[in-house]
Amino acid sequence: MSSKLTVGVLGATGYSGLELTRLLLRHPLVDKPVLLRRAESQNPHPPQKTGKGGAPEESSGNGHVNLADIFPALSGNGKYPLDPLSWPLLKQRGVQLLFLATPHEVSRALVPEAVAQGIRVVDLSGAWRLKQAQHRAIYGFKDEDAVGAAKLTEKAVYGLPELNSDQIPSATIVANPGCYATTVILALAPLLKAGLVDREKGIIADSKSGVSGAGKEPSSRTHFVSVADNLSAYGVFTHRHLGEIAEQLHIGTEEITFTPHLLPIPRGILSTIYVHLKQPMQAGQIESCYRDFYKDRRFVRVFANPKLPEIQFSLNTNYCDLGFCLAPDGQRLVIVSCEDNLIKGAAGQAVQNMNLMYGFPEEEGLL
Repeated sequence: MSSKLTVGVLGATGYSGLELTRLLLRHPLVDKPVLLRRAESQNPHPPQKTGKGGAPEESSGNGHVNLADIFPALSGNGKYPLDPLSWPLLKQRGVQLLFLATPHEVSRALVPEAVAQGIRVVDLSGAWRLKQAQHRAIYGFKDEDAVGAAKLTEKAVYGLPELNSDQIPSATIVANPGCYATTVILALAPLLKAGLVDREKGIIADSKSGVSGAGKEPSSRTHFVSVADNLSAYGVFTHRHLGEIAEQLHIGTEEITFTPHLLPIPRGILSTIYVHLKQPMQAGQIESCYRDFYKDRRFVRVFANPKLPEIQFSLNTNYCDLGFCLAPDGQRLVIVSCEDNLIKGAAGQAVQNMNLMYGFPEEEGLL
């Protein structure tokens, strides 16, 4: 019997799910993942809006689904069958951990079933990230078992290893962070924890993402003619990641103005964050604050001042890159935070969480 970890992936036909599958296939401590799709009986009316990185499954005329037929880049290396999701099948295959790269409402429904089956979950959607009801309300979840869902919500661990590595190893449910949220939280957490930020003057997070961050399902906003040679803001004051950012940084949503934008590139995020400090500081003190906070964190790279990150530096990696510039007055600070939205912002962070959950080296399969 193999001593490797057996995992399942539901949602491999989306952008994040495909990246996750690629990472798992090369992970030395994981068996070839069991790839899953929702059976028609489970999903008689599939939603057209798939959410973050999600996509409807596709099948050939004989009813069989092969991921390599959908993504020919995988062809030539064998078959990648997508089996209909079935809890008996997962038990038969010995699946210990289930990754959900599915729409928020689907993950919200499936996680209680997985937990009841004794299967641990890393969920890439926003279904279990938010503890506070006023933030979670934006999703409009209608839980069949509201009491049970509330218990699981409290049980879920927010899967940002740089902040919660002490809780993730024992977690049954890991709620993988949002892509925008990862860049903003990692940029601000050291400063806020040290009490350096003048929160009364407000925080501004100006974030820009490649089009893959909008998911695989096309929309009028993500068509080529809308995106090419263009830059657009969206979800101003209403984006789902706002509550997530506020909860994890222990600030009020009124203390931060978060504006996401769509870049005419396939992938990558750059967030520019503006803060006022309580008192004048030197650049060396700010750099030390970041380096001390992240000294044992493998996937945060702090750039020496005044070097700033760029999207191209972190593409196709699991790194979040941080850099800053301090104004001559020593109190106005600009932080730049970059990541690949499909890796550190989704699939890579999910694997990083898996590594922590099963006692593997945190960087295993990610370098």
